[in-house]
Amino acid sequence: MDKLLQHLEKLNFSVNEAKVYLTMIKLGPSLAGNIAKEARLDRSSTYNALKALTQRGIISTIFENKRTTYIPENPKKIIDYYKEKEEIAKLIAPEIEKQFHYRKEKSAVKVFKGFKGVKTVFQDVIDTCDKGSVYHILGSEGQVSEHMPYYASILRARKEQKKIHTRTIIRSGRILKTKGKYTEYREVPVNTISPVTINLYPGKVAIFIWGDNPECILIENEEVKKTFESYFEFMWKHAKK
Repeated sequence: MDKLLQHLEKLNFSVNEAKVYLTMIKLGPSLAGNIAKEARLDRSSTYNALKALTQRGIISTIFENKRTTYIPENPKKIIDYYKEKEEIAKLIAPEIEKQFHYRKEKSAVKVFKGFKGVKTVFQDVIDTCDKGSVYHILGSEGQVSEHMPYYASILRARKEQKKIHTRTIIRSGRILKTKGKYTEYREVPVNTISPVTINLYPGKVAIFIWGDNPECILIENEEVKKTFESYFEFMWKHAKK
């Protein structure tokens, strides 16, 4: 249940909305009072959550005998809800881009925090890399699969769809649980397990610091990227295949 709550929160459900929704899935059609009792929430919080879930279209209501019964819809409605949001985003994005007058500076340093921030950087890797291009990873410990298992397969699929090749330097002895279709590994004799991973891709260096609340420092500077890349190439040349 806790895992489901966490995943729903990542879909922008509030804590109370997630609790109420999972309670309804368990109970089936129910009155608000019964839902509040089972979810261990006060009535006001329950009604607010029910209202929000109704607006999303993932629950419905029946009014009979002067009482409202709340009914959970098929969970696939969640997918439908976000597909609709995606279509809206696709519709308005071109118009927003026309009005986007921000002039990109020659260099910039940005900090992204939390799992959402990390996902933003990974999506930037996918968007920035051309089809069939190569980017480099230094110090990977499989943190994406460990901390974001729900997202790791999505990221892998997006990379493979664009046929993006990855050259990854890892420490000797690291056990590889999965290997991407376009990923090549080489080993260096390092005993320390580091929470830091460095990604090098066109014009950018992304430094990930992994933990319960991960961060990423993104450096947008071609010269800095080339410098890191020269170090990477030296290590790659001398690393064990």
